[in-house]
Amino acid sequence: MQLHISPSLRHVTVFTGKGVRDFMKVKVGSRRVSYRMVFYSLLLLTFLLRFIFVLTAMDTIDGETKCSTIGCVGKKLGPRFFGRRMDSAVPEEVYRILEENGNQESIQGLGKDQLIPQTLEDFVAEMRTHKSDLKTFTMRLKAMVTLLEQRTRSAKIQEYLYRHVASSSIPKPLHCLSLKLANEHTSNAGARLQLPAAEFVPNLVDNSFFHFVLASDNVLAASVVAASLVRNALRPEKVVLHMITDRKTYSTMHAWFSLHPLNPAIIEVKGMHHFDWFTKGKVPVLEAMEKDQRVRSQFRGGSSAIVSANSTEKPYVIASKLQALSPKYNSAMNHIRIYLPELFPSLNKIVFLDDDIVIQTDLSPLWDINMEGKVNGAVETCRGDDKFVMSKRFKSYLNFSHPIIKQNFDPNECAWAYGMNIFDLEAWRKTNISQTYHYWLQQNLKSDLSLWQLGTLPPGLIAFHGHVHTIDPFWHMLGLGYQENTTTAEAEKAGVIHFNGRAKPWLDIAFPQLRVLWAKYVDFSDKFIKSCHIRAS
Repeated sequence: MQLHISPSLRHVTVFTGKGVRDFMKVKVGSRRVSYRMVFYSLLLLTFLLRFIFVLTAMDTIDGETKCSTIGCVGKKLGPRFFGRRMDSAVPEEVYRILEENGNQESIQGLGKDQLIPQTLEDFVAEMRTHKSDLKTFTMRLKAMVTLLEQRTRSAKIQEYLYRHVASSSIPKPLHCLSLKLANEHTSNAGARLQLPAAEFVPNLVDNSFFHFVLASDNVLAASVVAASLVRNALRPEKVVLHMITDRKTYSTMHAWFSLHPLNPAIIEVKGMHHFDWFTKGKVPVLEAMEKDQRVRSQFRGGSSAIVSANSTEKPYVIASKLQALSPKYNSAMNHIRIYLPELFPSLNKIVFLDDDIVIQTDLSPLWDINMEGKVNGAVETCRGDDKFVMSKRFKSYLNFSHPIIKQNFDPNECAWAYGMNIFDLEAWRKTNISQTYHYWLQQNLKSDLSLWQLGTLPPGLIAFHGHVHTIDPFWHMLGLGYQENTTTAEAEKAGVIHFNGRAKPWLDIAFPQLRVLWAKYVDFSDKFIKSCHIRAS
């Protein structure tokens, strides 16, 4: 239907749309008024009245110089429309009110939950009921947002605290497993068998074998790494796994691998107290660890103190302080890798493994990689499809606001990953990597632990700087312990998957869909596993 009004406003022509001739012409001045004329006149009048009503309503709400979303439609038709101005002063007025009251209480009753709108619906209902002015609107809105921010912050801090407790504590089933194996070691001669058997001892220093080193005090985690390594090896008879643990876990670890041999692979279990190099003289890293522990205990405090004493710090800052309390950051199991050339003086090349990985392919091709004279073969962590995980550069770990770091390193240099590393020990012995590592540990202590984030990777980035050979990302997929965006199908395609992060696969906080890739290497029918109620899910 089309409507045409003559310039003199005396004729109104209505085209119904059925044809050119099918139209109706109405003389406004005529005394004869048909029902069709009345209908179309009312239709036109209704349209005009609704348009005028909307514009008037917007002016009433926003004021003469304001511009609402709908009101601006008319203004977009030209510089001026019905005398309405284009500029709006609403944001400026809100900013002015907030600035004037920035250091004052937003409204009377701020901090009392029952007086502050709890939801957006409550806020809108209150504004409609009280017909509030702009100042009241602004301050009430600020109060509501402040309350919600406080609640969100508290919830986030509680989440970090619970995660810290869950990731730092030893789960009851794992504690049970350690106790049962320690008891077995004292009462069962089969749990005290020599590892390896005497006839295989020469193979421990034979460089024609594939030598792997695993340092751990978690027997369940170590069993998964060992089982996945041997089960996926094409030539398991050429695999030698050197297990390193501490004194308190040695009997537990020895009992497990004595009672669960992985023939034909060769398993060696040694405590750190068995290494002559560790027992003679002073070990620089152990000295630094002792000082590190003293410094951290002085300015970190306990988890409750950290949470209660930091009412203004951002949640992620509190999370980093909680993380500092984790036992692993002051464990020799973490730092021992920096002394591999001294611990294995007869070996030329080894692959070092973390205990939170799962091996899904044969790793013998790693010995065929040409390291080009470099010491450390590692996967870079700044390139990849997963921008959340593979976006780590030096600035992600080192504190470039500190002048010492800023003067010596490039913040945009690509980082690399610990977890599955090829170490050319021959090339390593020609460098001063271990001394550099110790030097920077001392510098960090002098700076009150302010040079980098906690962990062994940041000083490793410094010590191995210029000595890293990049290997294919297939050999090391990261991030399965702190994000669940990685699908099971994607993880199954990687040679090694790494549960780095808090959500370790042996903890209840693990991601269920990713945990199955780890659990498949646990024999849940084993008598020790069953008696300690360790389950697949």
